[in-house]
Amino acid sequence: MGTTTLNPPRLQRLRERFAPLFANIAAGASERDATRTLAREQIKDLAALGFGALRVPVSHGGAGATLPELFALLTDLAASDPNIAQALRGHFAFVEDRLVAPVGPGRDAWLERFVAGELVGNSWTEIGTVALGEVNTKVVPDGNGGFTVTGQKYYSTGSIFADWIDTYAERTDTGQRVIAVVKAHQDGVELADDWDGFGQRTTGTGTATFTGAVVEAGHVIDFDSRFKYQTAFYQGVLLAVLAGSAAAAERDFAAELAARSRTFSHGAAASANEDPQLLQVIGEVSAVAFAAAATVDFAARSLQGAYEAALALRAGDIDLAAEEAANDAAELATAQAQVVLTPLVVNAISHAFDALAASATSVSRNLDRHWRNARTAGNHNPWVFKARVIGAHSVHGRALPRIWAIGASGGSTGSK
Repeated sequence: MGTTTLNPPRLQRLRERFAPLFANIAAGASERDATRTLAREQIKDLAALGFGALRVPVSHGGAGATLPELFALLTDLAASDPNIAQALRGHFAFVEDRLVAPVGPGRDAWLERFVAGELVGNSWTEIGTVALGEVNTKVVPDGNGGFTVTGQKYYSTGSIFADWIDTYAERTDTGQRVIAVVKAHQDGVELADDWDGFGQRTTGTGTATFTGAVVEAGHVIDFDSRFKYQTAFYQGVLLAVLAGSAAAAERDFAAELAARSRTFSHGAAASANEDPQLLQVIGEVSAVAFAAAATVDFAARSLQGAYEAALALRAGDIDLAAEEAANDAAELATAQAQVVLTPLVVNAISHAFDALAASATSVSRNLDRHWRNARTAGNHNPWVFKARVIGAHSVHGRALPRIWAIGASGGSTGSK
């Protein structure tokens, strides 16, 4: 669309700003994983340093980062702790939605909140055997111009750290599907850290229960007005998690091999850290980390194209068909990236253990967390389905679905 998507000096400045905090985050990541300790303080520190306002324009007090710059920083963060990068997934999606929303006081108020360090969590997935696309979480008029929200959600990633919760629901008065942006800290909201996955253990992904939670009228948003590249954006964050996990594995397995002098009688060198076969393994993992970061960057550029198209359509500079094409391109790119990166990263981290011996499986070293994190991130939004719809695009020219649902039987779409 003509806008520079990567500003190397700005990205370098941002990396320098966050590098000390990222290093601190990395130092405690293994222990947090082992003890299932939520990174509350670390996420507060990120918000205080302006990480949540990276995409907010400079004119409104933010960093003005493009999407390729944001995803480069998310990959860096994921290399420090992929749980934190994923915990902020809902926040950055809501920021993106507000960036393409109509200009006005309502939008400006949200940008101010982001700059002030306020964070937004995610609460979309219904619990239980709901019909495909059914929404049991309801938004009810309170009779005084406002609303209340009642229902229960799972996979409420990041909400336990947040000030606000982006909640997918249905209005009882109109049947309209909406986003209710609920204040997290009120009596009608209960957040449980009951996610028990073997990886991504500390993302704050658990149950959110709303019991007559109050929501302002201005914070009930028509779902159909959401930014069109939202599913591709959500997938992009998971791509950054995978890329960061690969980089973290390269870092930690290389450090383990560097410190290892003992070798085997049938090894290829006098010490393990000079054994060419073992160095090759680390080199292969490094190459995967490089490829993953490059793939994330390409996907982020496609998202940037969709963002710019949304602004251009709003300004009347392009037509709807051109904007739709940009969104379709972003969906395709992130889906292709997911199909490639999920097995590539998971297998590379498994292969990294070949550079070490049995001691690499020590629980105290906790190296297996890298594989567990990548495997868990890769199980979100099953890539086998994405591969099929990519094939249908290649063979029949069919556009990939941008909004899809999960449930027990047939129904309408509209839930992620």
